[in-house]
Amino acid sequence: MKNDQVALPLDNQLLSFFSEAILFVKDDGSIINGNHEACSILDMDLMNNKSIADYLDFELLRGAKESHLLMELKNSSHTLLEVKSLRVSEEMYCLVLHELSIQDKADEIKRYINKLMNSTLEGIVLYGESQIIDCDDTFAAMFGYTRKEIIGKAMEQLIDPKSFEKLADFEHLAIEGVLELRGIKKDGTIFHIEILEYPYNDNGTVVRLASVKDITERIENENKIEYMAYYDELTDLPNRNFFNKVLKEAVQQANNREESLAVFFLDLDYFKEINDTLGYSFGDELLKACAKRLKTFQQMDTFIARLSGDEFLILQRNTSKDEAVQLAEYLIAEFENPIKINEYEIYTTVSIGISVFPENGTNASDLIKHADSAMYVIKEKHRNYYKLFESSISENFKIMLTMESELRRALKEGQFELHYQPQKNLLNDEVVGLEALLRWNHPEKGYIGPTEFIPLAEKTGLIIDIGDWVLAEACRQNKEWQDKGYRPITVSVNLSAKQFHQRNLVEKIGDILDETGLDPCYLELEITESMAMSNEEVILQTLHALNSIGVLVSIDDFGTGYSSFKYLSTFPIAKLKIDKMFLNEQQKENQAIVKSIIHMSHSLNMKVIAEGVETMEQLTFLTNERCDEMQGYFLSKPLPANQLIKFFA
Repeated sequence: MKNDQVALPLDNQLLSFFSEAILFVKDDGSIINGNHEACSILDMDLMNNKSIADYLDFELLRGAKESHLLMELKNSSHTLLEVKSLRVSEEMYCLVLHELSIQDKADEIKRYINKLMNSTLEGIVLYGESQIIDCDDTFAAMFGYTRKEIIGKAMEQLIDPKSFEKLADFEHLAIEGVLELRGIKKDGTIFHIEILEYPYNDNGTVVRLASVKDITERIENENKIEYMAYYDELTDLPNRNFFNKVLKEAVQQANNREESLAVFFLDLDYFKEINDTLGYSFGDELLKACAKRLKTFQQMDTFIARLSGDEFLILQRNTSKDEAVQLAEYLIAEFENPIKINEYEIYTTVSIGISVFPENGTNASDLIKHADSAMYVIKEKHRNYYKLFESSISENFKIMLTMESELRRALKEGQFELHYQPQKNLLNDEVVGLEALLRWNHPEKGYIGPTEFIPLAEKTGLIIDIGDWVLAEACRQNKEWQDKGYRPITVSVNLSAKQFHQRNLVEKIGDILDETGLDPCYLELEITESMAMSNEEVILQTLHALNSIGVLVSIDDFGTGYSSFKYLSTFPIAKLKIDKMFLNEQQKENQAIVKSIIHMSHSLNMKVIAEGVETMEQLTFLTNERCDEMQGYFLSKPLPANQLIKFFA
């Protein structure tokens, strides 16, 4: 057929070269031209003025720049066509037709959709406005039915009502992309599916063709990942990430509305001691119980989260300073009630720091940091209480952070020194030992006393590295004196609690002795009475291990703790050091205590040394009571290594 009014992009000769069925159609549906293959599929004669609408539902193709549909040939229920349509001009469309046999219909639908989606599909369903027309066995099995059972059912019966609303209006034929819905199985089980729909023309009636995939496992994994990102698994409370997100939004809202909000930083008192005594599993149960108690304070304007360990955060929106204090008091009162876990009634209290927006910070980070600072102050001074943030707290923390930085530099640059205080044997009036004492020689501030920096070193964990240096330096110096021919004496080193509870302590000390060449019998380690009694079984193992390599151990500050004679009799302790508080006062009670310690120690084959001896009267008393050794300013203050030679004579 020839049409002089429309210019074809291909002439008849070129058109005949194509093996695919090709038609050119005007916008009104009239057929302009086509090749032999197209005429054969449609069973038509080009010489007759025909319209494509006589063969296909052209309205589904009109208007679109490109279309790709499955369509049944009119007047033939056994012919399925794959139709690709391209609008080549305002007035003309090019149609490429591909015939599918009815026997291959289901397989070809799958191939067709797979080609478009480039993925492997789980099931195929063909459904009308209300009922399922056809499906494959995979789709039926996915929902727990046989193919025979599911055909004829309403699609709405298989989809959760809230999910079903997501489906596009039935008459809307545009491809909407992948939808995630909740399916309902035959037994009522809810699962997650992914559905991709395509319009399909079935004998002139528009139906839906959809591919369906079971994505339950993927959704559950995504939900788990999302849960882990925003919730604490142990307590089921929101975590730090979630709290930060909510707090940032709350700050912005409070700023817009000119409202106040408060951030609470809670820390459980004595949690570490409970953990160490009853174990980590018990500690986890305690944290869950505390979280459950905190959840009772959850309100519309209150958001509660677990930060980490035994620390929790609370956001109180639209509040005042007085209301924040009131909530803190309610929390403290609630936690004064015992928590029952197994057969135990646990009494744990909370220390709370509070920061208020906008006075104490205008962003989430500062509000949390300042609440933490306030909590830190109250926990150090007065547990089971609350503290509102003050600017002076921030200044003190800046000083602390500066000192921490300087401490690290001091260790790196060798600013630490050891001074040694002589220890004299009272029976032969001979110096038999030295106590190594740490000094910080700051390049600008001069000597800084240990009481100023040791607590900070303990808190930051720097005490481990500093303690390692003290041990190595004391052993090195003692070996150097011996190598110079001076009389061998014992050097004693104080161990912090963190040092003493290191798992590799004995191995570390052994390495230091090997490196310096010092005989172990000339090293004495001092631990406090409270450290020795904190965990009997572990302490006993460590003490026996130290004893096995020949290192002496003494108890420092004896008399200030709660020692049991039973422990003293089983621990391999070489010496007890009487705390100087018993010598500062001359009351008869103190003298009686000193006498008792001396006599008890001798009965257990332990030596006794008194520290802090400053007067002749104290020395005379100790000598008369047959105390073994003494140290103190009456003999000498702590001295640098180069000033101790006179004591070796």
